[in-house]
Amino acid sequence: MSLNLEQYVSEFSAQNINGEHLLQLDGSKLKALGMTSSQDRAIIKKKLKEMKASLEKARKAQEKMEKQREKLRKKEQEQLQRKLKKTDKSSSDATEGTNEQ
Repeated sequence: MSLNLEQYVSEFSAQNINGEHLLQLDGSKLKALGMTSSQDRAIIKKKLKEMKASLEKARKAQEKMEKQREKLRKKEQEQLQRKLKKTDKSSSDATEGTNEQ
């Protein structure tokens, strides 16, 4: 509707075309849905291309964030392990010192 293509809404609805299905449509499928105007198909295809690019950009950003989180988790885990080793070493050194006396 925002593209001023309201005339296709009823057919898209009748065919249960949702966002996921919409992204799978190409020129021939649009034509089969009754979109006979090549200009209208071009508008839809252009918008779909923009949407796919936007989705891909968002997916890559999500992956980048997940990698950063994983890197941070690993770093925190390594720091915790170092602290535990230090604490264990301090405890064993203190025990050895007590045993020597």
